[in-house]
Amino acid sequence: MSHFTLMHVIESQQFDKEILELVFKTADMMKVDLYGPRKLATFLDGKIMASLFYEPSTRTRFSFESAMRRLGGAVITTENAREFSSAAKGESLADSTRIMNGYADVIVMRHNEAGSAARAAEISNIPIINAGDGAGQHPTQALLDMYTIADAFPRMADLKIALVGDLRYGRTVRSLSYLLSKYENIEIIFVSPSVCRMERDIKDYLDKYRVPWREETDLAKVVEDVDCVYMTRIQQERFHSVEDFEEAAGKYILTSELVGKMKSSSIIMHPLPRVDEISVDVDDTVQARYFEQAQNGLYIRMALLYLLLKED
Repeated sequence: MSHFTLMHVIESQQFDKEILELVFKTADMMKVDLYGPRKLATFLDGKIMASLFYEPSTRTRFSFESAMRRLGGAVITTENAREFSSAAKGESLADSTRIMNGYADVIVMRHNEAGSAARAAEISNIPIINAGDGAGQHPTQALLDMYTIADAFPRMADLKIALVGDLRYGRTVRSLSYLLSKYENIEIIFVSPSVCRMERDIKDYLDKYRVPWREETDLAKVVEDVDCVYMTRIQQERFHSVEDFEEAAGKYILTSELVGKMKSSSIIMHPLPRVDEISVDVDDTVQARYFEQAQNGLYIRMALLYLLLKED
């Protein structure tokens, strides 16, 4: 395996193809060990992970905490650091980061402001893992998403991916777009209402790396043709006006009728939680991969903790 050179996990752009392969191979190793010999069950014995979440989270926080414990490490945690004593008293993110450096070996941070994880990493002597920063990025979600796509399509080439829903505020689709650019002959189709279009910076990045993309507003038009439909929740909490939210809400719902038009080899993904974007009767279709996708988050996060904290 090649040498892992990342100190922090802040944004998807940090991961080149070689590091992605290493992370995915390590995740495979975690998956095998977890359901087999358990040789790594005490690997992080004596290490402490601080999970510092300024926004509520269920899957990301629980999967990181589960990952740390399954490798033998310990966890100190707060579910909503914004209401946590020090933050409520006005302590800055920089000061909180410095304090946590004395308590833990790695900090997993979710924050409401884009760029917050990068600011914390500038002053931290221990690894910072960005677990979502506002409407910025969610790199570990992008890694588990790519791992899920690579599992379904091992060649990772000649794929059409539809990213659907809230592309403007959805940090998962932004982060995934960066990673998709690393592979050959990938075409991205952005399907969204006009108020939720993908931002220009991502489109410019894809143009720079010659990744073809186009925009559509009709989901039914694209489902037959694509290899992956990546649905997202319309995030009411990130909208600045009720009118914009109402224009976007409920516009895209993946029904079993629509799924019936998809190729049997194609897959459906969703970062979860879902509201009504995917009908419950889609859960049993051959294309549905979103629960498996969530489970893959455990293996990817175990892999990252392993690679960031291993002594050599």
